[in-house]
Amino acid sequence: MARAYFGEAGELVRSVPQRVLPALNVLARVAVIFSLTLLLPIAIAWWGDDAGLHPFLEALGLLLPASLGLIVLTRDYQRELNLRDGFVLVVGLWTVLPAAAALPLLLHDPAMGIAYAYFEASSALTTNGATAMAGLDQLPPSINLWRHLLNWQGGMGILVLAVAILPMLGVGGMQLYKAETPGPIKDAKLTPRIRETARNLWLIYAGLTVACALLLKYLGGMDWFDAVCHAFATLSLGGFSTRDAGIGHYDSPVIEIILIVFMLLAAINFATHYLALSSRRLPAYWRDSECKAMLCLILAGTLLLAGVLVWRGTYAGYDTALRHVAFNLVSLATTSGFASTDYGQWPLVVPLAMLFLSCFTACAGSTGGGIKMLRTIVLVREAGRQFVTLLHPNAVRPLRVNGNALPGQVLFAVLGFIFLYFMSAACLTFAMLLTGLDLLSSLTAVIACLNNAGPGLGVVGPAANYGVLSETQIWICTFAMLLGRLEIVSVLVLFTPAFWRS
Repeated sequence: MARAYFGEAGELVRSVPQRVLPALNVLARVAVIFSLTLLLPIAIAWWGDDAGLHPFLEALGLLLPASLGLIVLTRDYQRELNLRDGFVLVVGLWTVLPAAAALPLLLHDPAMGIAYAYFEASSALTTNGATAMAGLDQLPPSINLWRHLLNWQGGMGILVLAVAILPMLGVGGMQLYKAETPGPIKDAKLTPRIRETARNLWLIYAGLTVACALLLKYLGGMDWFDAVCHAFATLSLGGFSTRDAGIGHYDSPVIEIILIVFMLLAAINFATHYLALSSRRLPAYWRDSECKAMLCLILAGTLLLAGVLVWRGTYAGYDTALRHVAFNLVSLATTSGFASTDYGQWPLVVPLAMLFLSCFTACAGSTGGGIKMLRTIVLVREAGRQFVTLLHPNAVRPLRVNGNALPGQVLFAVLGFIFLYFMSAACLTFAMLLTGLDLLSSLTAVIACLNNAGPGLGVVGPAANYGVLSETQIWICTFAMLLGRLEIVSVLVLFTPAFWRS
């Protein structure tokens, strides 16, 4: 029987296009490692005797043999991956792993449905922070831990993707991180080998997570479980919470300050963290034009929008307005997705401005989403250069970032990416409108998912969740998450005929 099963499976594998199979072999190996992470929630469920034990055991029993079997079936196709394999692998990882991650959720609550379970897992792994689940306070601890562990794993995966993988593929201007290119590149390469790069990123990422958990426990007063879960969600900028009321459940300025600090750290290029730590020189942050622009923009936005809330009478005192705006603006601008209050009830200009900031505030090479500050700087400086060219047609003024001239192909890649970003946002918003959803909810849900920023406005505001959406709307939002996390080009290139030609 086993021989017959593997024979049929082998025929199925051989029917897959040959160029996909090497990437499939690597994906299967990653899936084995991923399935082993189920052991942590299994241990928590066994220790606490909660209702998540059997779903996790069943999921492990399905995922591990399937992954090992796929390795065996594709072992003859194992080779060094080329450029096209890289695109297939990246998209495959972020589409297949959410399906595997959704399995325990679906086994725990079959009524949840495949669309919503896949959405929840995709939101966790892409660090979107949007949730379709209610009753988080009553969830078994193992299920809650799994959601936050997915956040944390996704955040690390994003770092490796942004600093080590996408630059090799030349996606959307991410060539800025190639060692051969000018700009913040030589610094950002870290080490010549991807394995060493990933190890260094892991050490920084894990160290910041531990520090955040300790501060939340001993200064913020959280219990150990909540502290660890929220530390996972903070460093990944995933924004998941163990509470339906989110950070508002704690109503603690100390907790909010701790989370603000670590959200900002997570939104800074991790290559910059590496440089600052290895050289033991804090000025490394200030020399990074991305980091400077991000911090200045967030500070100015916080001071201005707090004033708007006082002016409009939302809060009587500037200090109260400043506290609430600071936390929620940092959360949205860095694409984290935490909420300490229902800012959907504020004057519309304020939450719309905060959501607008999520489009470009986070730095490249961070766990944040959106267009990224680096591309924004390139675009703004190119606009300034065009003004100079109009006045002085014969002037030669190279485009510079961090004092280094950028080649023309990087500028064109950035412009192409930003065009695709806004076209994707427009098309997906129209798709949501066709399903009958109102304009505010459609637009903000798409922008929030494309930026991996979590809550939108309207029916998907910070006091609600995405569980109110229909299955069609949920699938559109899930696709938007995937597009945003994989820098759009990585996904859309698979739909071009040229990609599949020999």
